[in-house]
Amino acid sequence: MSEELVDIRTQRIEKINKLKAKGINPYPLRFAKENDIAQVLADFNEEKPQNVSIAGRIKSKREMGKATFCNVEDMSGNIQLYVAADKLGESEYEDFKSFDLGDIVGVKGETFRTKRGEISIKTESMVLLSKCLRPLPVVKEKDGKIFDEFADKETKYRQRYIDLIVNHKTKEDFIMRSRIVSGVRKILEEKGFLEVETPMMHPIAGGAAARPFITHHNALDMTLYLRIAPELYLKRLVVGGFEKVFEMNRNFRNEGIDTRHNPEFTMIEMYQAYADYKDMMNLAEEIYSTLAQNLFGTTEIDYQGEKINLAKGWKRIGYVEAIKEYAGVDFSVIKTLEEAKAAAKSCGVKADDFKSIWSIADEIFSEKVEHKFINPTFLTDYPKELSPLAKSREDNPDYVERFELFIAGREMANAFTELNDPFDQKERFEAQVEKKNAGDEEATEMDSDYITALEYGLPPAGGMGIGIDRMIMLFVNTASIKDTILFPLLRQDK
Repeated sequence: MSEELVDIRTQRIEKINKLKAKGINPYPLRFAKENDIAQVLADFNEEKPQNVSIAGRIKSKREMGKATFCNVEDMSGNIQLYVAADKLGESEYEDFKSFDLGDIVGVKGETFRTKRGEISIKTESMVLLSKCLRPLPVVKEKDGKIFDEFADKETKYRQRYIDLIVNHKTKEDFIMRSRIVSGVRKILEEKGFLEVETPMMHPIAGGAAARPFITHHNALDMTLYLRIAPELYLKRLVVGGFEKVFEMNRNFRNEGIDTRHNPEFTMIEMYQAYADYKDMMNLAEEIYSTLAQNLFGTTEIDYQGEKINLAKGWKRIGYVEAIKEYAGVDFSVIKTLEEAKAAAKSCGVKADDFKSIWSIADEIFSEKVEHKFINPTFLTDYPKELSPLAKSREDNPDYVERFELFIAGREMANAFTELNDPFDQKERFEAQVEKKNAGDEEATEMDSDYITALEYGLPPAGGMGIGIDRMIMLFVNTASIKDTILFPLLRQDK
């Protein structure tokens, strides 16, 4: 903390001590807040002044002799107060003069309109509810751009509580996040899906290809893994007779941090019996287009300078076809690892250390293709090697019924026609175990209990996972996933 900030904090502590010496508690137990500011503004009637009781944070203060205009803000809005010594009382007014920007106060008074036409409250009583000991950043705005000390993203994310206090856009974005999550739930519930909860600590890391976080349960003396995906547990529930289930879930993957990845993130996964990946495509279209229409009144949105249309009828293109079209490499004719490495080199992708044809194909796709899918695009029919939990196509068992959804050049959803053959599933688990033993830290493990569940019968089913944080990025128009997570993981502050 700078010397200046230390001085300000010391001064404010002295103000607290003076209030205490007068018998005033600067942190009282409670205040009866009866009105939200937004409702006070909405209900204002010039001919019928309203007695109100509000509470919030002082955001501005303009002293004018024996009277002061200040603004107080709660979660719903901001309103001006007129505070005068003759109305509040001389002693109380002197106490009020010691209040600082950022202090939280409770206010009672009568609504009126000032000569300048601003709806305000004529303050009859005011009580300090919580002292702000540290000064708030001064936010300046010009041409729609905000300038303050929170231009330092590290500080902005590390002290999110201050960011929420001073930046309206931040607060609005996280309110939007809550509305979006609620909206997704509503769409699925109206379609008969049941929301469930599954374990976050797993004895086996499975359900996706990712490095897990590892922990230990002392009482049971067993190693556990933080959930990387809820998939296998949700499909156990479909075996048990829950034909439509979903979970809004927190997942944990021990991976790098960048603008699209945070080690702790939110997904929604859903599974529907007697459906397939094409049904999941239709559901994805409905979720995104319905949310856009409900949030903005249109399915066309702006994202980072691009116009994106979320109206139904999205493009669909095969995995191999997309790599051929956008990277110029045809994996339908590549038969050896050396041919694949040569193809990667020809389009500027380093693949010397890769150990399979399709892992090289996926690297080419990641570097050369996916960023080109700006408008919604379903990438379909993946090679089986890359999809250990998806059902093979009947016409070509080397490929599976799977899609990934791309919008704005990034993956937004992943879906399968679910593999329900226990013999096939066991073989694929065994192939993953071989990869793990060969050094692939993201390969999945053998889940014998899941195989047992499949032997009781999993009906034909479609399943889909949607990344909620990336969905929020799209709808609030931000390029960083950290702007959608209230407290993203950061390096320890030294």
